[in-house]
Amino acid sequence: MSVKLFKGDCLELLKQIKDESIDMVLTDPPYGIAFQSGYRKIGYEKIKGDQNLYWLDDFVEEIFRVSKNNTAHYMFCSFHHIDIFKQAIQKRFKVKNIITWVKNNTSMGDLKGDFAPKTEFIIFFQKGRRLINGRRDSNVFEFNKTRNELHPTQKPVDMTEYMLSKFSDEGNVILGPFMGSGTTGVACVNTNRNFIGMELDEDYFKIAKERINHESARSNQNTSKHHRQRSRVFQHGKG
Repeated sequence: MSVKLFKGDCLELLKQIKDESIDMVLTDPPYGIAFQSGYRKIGYEKIKGDQNLYWLDDFVEEIFRVSKNNTAHYMFCSFHHIDIFKQAIQKRFKVKNIITWVKNNTSMGDLKGDFAPKTEFIIFFQKGRRLINGRRDSNVFEFNKTRNELHPTQKPVDMTEYMLSKFSDEGNVILGPFMGSGTTGVACVNTNRNFIGMELDEDYFKIAKERINHESARSNQNTSKHHRQRSRVFQHGKG
């Protein structure tokens, strides 16, 4: 398993990726809504590049180029511009579904003039046709929301691992543009996938790097421990 992390603008970094070399793109890009977290304990600044979606068509073109044939991909988005995301993606890919992620609690917003938001959306799309692993599950995901301790839009590791498991295999190459705090990288380490991550923000890049390195070290320790235990069993058996 390999992990490669790149700091910089993914629109430029993607140009360095070979044609048809990626098994899955799993990305959580800016939603184009100038989002700023209302989580008062941390006080996050606005997400960089979240003012508009001028980059979206070029981004879709690049991820189409680098994706292998017969592969499946995920892109998070919010309800605000889901139509724009869908239209951009389906210019090159086949949009198969829009997944609804139901969280365990509600988000902020207009506390007195709106329903409390409890969902987020994931556009599921394919280049060619990639068959599902295992059973065919519902397009409604129920996973607990994170506390956003590392990033204002941090996603849960267990949900990301599940997404990987349904449409990729061990040893596949997973691309994570807009890497954020590195959740997809951690999920790849935990599920034995190769990961290529890209992040523009220096602070989040450092967080992702440290987090993924820590998870890789922990995984290697567990593997070594398992091998030592197996060795003891074999030695005992020979005695």
